Amino acid sequence: MSERGALRGLRVLMWVVIAIEVPVYLVWLVEVGYLTGQQLPRGDVARWAPPVLLPPAAVLFCVMAGWTWWLSVVSGTRSSLREGWIVASLVFVAVSSVFCGVASVDDPSVSVGLLSAAVTGLGMIGLFFIPAAASRQMPDVIRRRAAERRTGADPAGLDDT
Repeated sequence: MSERGALRGLRVLMWVVIAIEVPVYLVWLVEVGYLTGQQLPRGDVARWAPPVLLPPAAVLFCVMAGWTWWLSVVSGTRSSLREGWIVASLVFVAVSSVFCGVASVDDPSVSVGLLSAAVTGLGMIGLFFIPAAASRQMPDVIRRRAAERRTGADPAGLDDT
């Protein structure tokens, strides 16, 4: 298989994973957010906050983090995922998502928590990789990073020498 075919295959694989994980995650967020909100007292406006706010927050924060990471990969600079606000936004999405998944059932258990964590993780990964999969620069970045690894250079240009 040629290098071009392998890169095309990688991009197709990324989009297939994104096309499966992201819709499942967003539908799941709406459902568990709705069920969690319905446990609040009738008439409480906050009942509608989880299903209405959590899916857009997940998309915004995960894609934003993926975009900042991808820009640092393209430019060859230190990853911006080390910024506290980016990590905090991803942690917020993960904790909120898993919490709603566990709180949405009548009898929470370890298996419910593990399922919530798995759906959350897969969905967040899918959202995170959308900018990389959509980038026209992906083949060039992969070739550059492979060449840097072959020569032993630090990919971000941050070697200690």
